[in-house]
Amino acid sequence: MKEVWVLHGPNLNFLGIREPSIYGRQDLQSINEKVQAEGAKNHINIQCYQSNHEGDLIDKLQEAYQKNIDGIIINPGAFTHYSYAIRDAIASISIPVIEVHLSNIYQRESFRHTSVTAPVCIGQICGFGPIGYLLALEALKNKI
Repeated sequence: MKEVWVLHGPNLNFLGIREPSIYGRQDLQSINEKVQAEGAKNHINIQCYQSNHEGDLIDKLQEAYQKNIDGIIINPGAFTHYSYAIRDAIASISIPVIEVHLSNIYQRESFRHTSVTAPVCIGQICGFGPIGYLLALEALKNKI
């Protein structure tokens, strides 16, 4: 069975609470459950992980490499815009990674328009809310 990890960055544990006009009212647990259910339909094991700490996400990326995980969906949150450490961790692993954002980062504040992580991912999906995770899973399913 294929395995995909979904990594959520800082503040995503506050989905449903944090700025619902931007991020929606759905909480992280319900997003994870939907992705896991879709994975199960496609015989893909989905493991979800959230951290507010940059090093924890880097550790997970490296662990995914060591465990030969088939694909990664990552929402780096604010780390998207400045974490060269996460960018380098993604670049160092030979696993297809797709970056996801709930909001359209290009329609928001100018500092959000630059992703330092997207150039080392196989693609980026943004602006479609929680369905973006399912779109990323579909893309990974076809890639792996």
